[in-house]
Amino acid sequence: MKLSRMKIGDLGRVVTGKTPPTKHREFFDGEYPFITPSDLEYDSYYVRQTETTVTDDAKARFTNQFIPAGAITYTCIASVGKIGISGQEALTNQQINSLIPNEHHDGKFLYYLLRNETKQIQGRCGGVATPIINKSDFEKIEIDVPALAVEQTIGAILSSYDDLIENNRRRMALLEEAARQLYREWFVRLRFPGHEHTRITKGVPDGWERMVLGNLCEEIRESVSPDALEPNTPYIGLEHMPRCSISLNEWGKAEQVTSSKFRIRAGEILFGKIRPYFHKVGITFVDGVASSDTIVIRPLEEKLHSLVLMTVSSDTFVAVTAQTMKEGAKMPRADWKQMKAYPVAVPPDGLLITFHGVIQPIIGQLRTLTFSSQRLRAARDLLLPRMMSGEIAV
Repeated sequence: MKLSRMKIGDLGRVVTGKTPPTKHREFFDGEYPFITPSDLEYDSYYVRQTETTVTDDAKARFTNQFIPAGAITYTCIASVGKIGISGQEALTNQQINSLIPNEHHDGKFLYYLLRNETKQIQGRCGGVATPIINKSDFEKIEIDVPALAVEQTIGAILSSYDDLIENNRRRMALLEEAARQLYREWFVRLRFPGHEHTRITKGVPDGWERMVLGNLCEEIRESVSPDALEPNTPYIGLEHMPRCSISLNEWGKAEQVTSSKFRIRAGEILFGKIRPYFHKVGITFVDGVASSDTIVIRPLEEKLHSLVLMTVSSDTFVAVTAQTMKEGAKMPRADWKQMKAYPVAVPPDGLLITFHGVIQPIIGQLRTLTFSSQRLRAARDLLLPRMMSGEIAV
């Protein structure tokens, strides 16, 4: 495969984003599509966007700032390497440089090319506490690119893996929503089986027991040092925990760990301690270690697992936790002492076991889809550098 040495700036137009003034509430209220690094992934080209129509007036107000659908959005401050392809016209914040491919290059290929060059780009970063690479330096980085036809073939092959991963993600989102709807129906709206014939007294159905979360589960603090871990031990940090999802479907390796962490076991529940309003709560599918900035929660009995999971991942619980969090010197943290005092209405064993029997198969499907996506990522990441170098002919 013949490769040509080119600068990133020669592949298309680079646009640096800009955070709008706080007076422009329309950005924060979702009137305009606005991308920040939290909308990007390390492992998928899909950008988490709400579809919004961009008006001509908006384009006139922010001349040359809107990027078109298909632009590659690359984080160049702090989380350098988070990258995606915008699915629609959008604005970005100042942490993102967007590459708008010209007619001589394939957008999906350029996405994978920049992913493959992340270590080189990170090595060009300045900054002491916060890594940063400015637009000028970003544009000057040189990389090898093949002919357009080869770019298109490589882009199509690699993106087929990401399309399957995204399909899994969408299926998981539907499964999670089904679990949340059932929880809300039974435990919030109190429309559980037999509710028509059950009297409600002060918000608690007859036969149910008013308890607190601490009666149902416990916090586990099993600390482990980095030198006691095998390098390939799964590691779940806050950066691996998605927002508003009960599936912890990504993890790194313990070789990244430099300080003591908490040992975790499959089936335990993690709650992101820092800034709890970020809503990072989910179930673990692997044994391994987790960030010490998480709260590891273990139900006291198996039959309580589904109720505990759905309670601590609910919007109401997260909101209450955020209201009662400790104000730290740098960032607020969730307080387990307050969390375990949260009131929970617990149904009789029959209803509890029925609920558990519905939720657990959903969790099983989420686990299956998680490992399917992990295998797809592994296959894609094995192909990526070999295709980029020409080791595998296309």
